[in-house]
Parts: sequence; C-alpha cells; structure tokens
Amino acid sequence: MNDAVPTPMPIDVTVEVGGDAITVDATIIAKGLGLEPREVPELMRTGAITGACEQGMDADAGRHRLTFFYKGRRLRLIVEDSGRVVGRSSIDFGTRPLPERLRRTGA
Repeated sequence: MNDAVPTPMPIDVTVEVGGDAITVDATIIAKGLGLEPREVPELMRTGAITGACEQGMDADAGRHRLTFFYKGRRLRLIVEDSGRVVGRSSIDFGTRPLPERLRRTGA
C-alpha cells in the first residue's frame, strides 16, 4: 500500500454515468485516497474501501455525490449526469480514524 497523500486530479476527469450505475476508474479513487490504482479493486472487494452515492435534488438535480472512505481518508466527487467531475475534495486524518461525523454521506 502506498502511504502517499492524495494527489490532485486533472480538471477534465470524467466518470461513466448510465442508467442505475456509475463507474469510477480505479485511478481516480486511488489518487483521491493516496493509493496505487492496482490496490483499489481488492480493497473494495474486501470492504476496506467503502462508498456511497447520493443523487442530487432540486438545485442539485442532474448531479451525483460519490463518497469513498478508506481508513482515515475520505474522497468526495461531485459528478454531472454527463459524467463530468465538477467538484472534488479529500480529507486525510493520517493515522487517526476518520471522525464518525465525516463518514455520514450528508456531512
């Protein structure tokens, strides 16, 4: 596992949005959580990386908030229906666990 800090993503990052599924490339998740892309699938399979997807309503209609958690880190992406990433944030608490209030999807 790479203990590097999360790295910035290019502005033109997109994800695949279609029907009832949103597909995010492992590289995007890895960069946001400070991991190597090859680590992401196994960490997701074992439940070490968890996530949530929220669909925007009212003023946020047509957008989705995708949140990924790993140890003391949280990555949040705001994605339009077109797949364009319009917002990104990462929080890294280092060796301290992520505070429970930040694990809530609406926080």
